[in-house]
Amino acid sequence: MFGGGGRGGLDPSKMQQMMKQMGIDIEELDAEEVIIRTADEELVFTDADVQRMDAQGQQTYNIVGEPDRRSRGEDDGAETGDENAADDDGDGDDGIPQEDVELVAQRTGQSEDAAREALEATDGDLAAAVERLE
Repeated sequence: MFGGGGRGGLDPSKMQQMMKQMGIDIEELDAEEVIIRTADEELVFTDADVQRMDAQGQQTYNIVGEPDRRSRGEDDGAETGDENAADDDGDGDDGIPQEDVELVAQRTGQSEDAAREALEATDGDLAAAVERLE
């Protein structure tokens, strides 16, 4: 990315110093599992290396690893146990999907309880809940 002549580029400490000067902060996360859900499948990363980069108020996540692929069929939840099988969409008692709560909490840096409250107050509107917490 950044050239450093024939010596293989910049050393990591100089790279970190430059990034800090540009307002970029990178944090290694000790993630146990990362799941990416698409309409057709789930990509499940276990033991992945995950970094969060904060740059100008935006967070970007970098995941390095090899995912297990699972199709998303009608029997979702059958592999994960009764708790998810009975509650197919992950809704809590309030009807707010857990995935939405996690997304709002992750996006805003707030707790899941605060995210759920914001989603309840905005009738499940993700964008409005994020705006409310920022």
